[in-house]
Amino acid sequence: MAEQVRARRLSDQEGQRLQQIVRRGKHGSIRVRRAMIIMASASGTPAPAIARLVAADEDTVRDVIHLFNEKGLAALDPQWAGGRPRLISDDDVEFIITTASTRPAALGQPFTQWSLRKLAAYLACHAARPVRIGRERLRQLLHSRHISFQRTGPGRSPPTRTRTPSSTGSSTSPAGSRAGASRSTSSGRYRSARPTAAPGPGRRNPSGFPRPTTAPTGSATFTAATPRR
Repeated sequence: MAEQVRARRLSDQEGQRLQQIVRRGKHGSIRVRRAMIIMASASGTPAPAIARLVAADEDTVRDVIHLFNEKGLAALDPQWAGGRPRLISDDDVEFIITTASTRPAALGQPFTQWSLRKLAAYLACHAARPVRIGRERLRQLLHSRHISFQRTGPGRSPPTRTRTPSSTGSSTSPAGSRAGASRSTSSGRYRSARPTAAPGPGRRNPSGFPRPTTAPTGSATFTAATPRR
C-alpha cells in the first residue's frame, strides 16, 4: 500500500498566496495545479482523490507534497532539466566554417561548389576529424556566419517574341486570322478580307449576321451577307 502523505499546516501568508495563484493564475498551468494539490492536501484530501481532481498521476501528487514540505512555496516553480548536451563543440563549429569557406577542389573533391548535402557528407566521412551534423542545423550554422550556397542551373535563354506577318509582303499567314488574311473568291481572284467592325452603341444589328461586304467580281458585284427577310 502506498504511503499516506499530507501537506503540513499552512501559515496565513502561504494560504493567501496559494489562493491568489489559483484565482489569478492561468487554468492548467503548472503553478496552479501544484497550488491546488498543496491546498487540497493541507485540507485533508488523500492523494488519490487529488490526482483525480487535477488529472495527474498519484506519484506526481505525492512528489509535489513532499517537495512542499521541504522547500515551502518554492515547490511551485518547476525545476527544468538543462536539456540535451551539445554534440558539436566550438572547435567543431570553426572547422565547419573553415571547410565551407574552402573550395571543394582544394580539398580533393570532384565538384566545384558546396551544397548542404555534400558538405554534411564530407564532414561525416572526414578521416582526421569527423563531424556529424544534420542539414538543417548546418544551414542554421552557416546562416549565422552569413554563408550561403547559391544553386547553379543550366542557362535559360530569354523568351523570343514571334512577329505576326503583315498583310502585305508575306504569303504565309496564320490560319484563322482576320487581319491580313487573303481569301479566294469563286472567280479565282484574291481579295483582302476586312475585319467586320462590331456594332457600336448607335449601330444596331439585330439579325446577328455580319454587315454586307461588296467586292468586285469581274463586271458585276455581289453581296456577301444574307439579306433580311
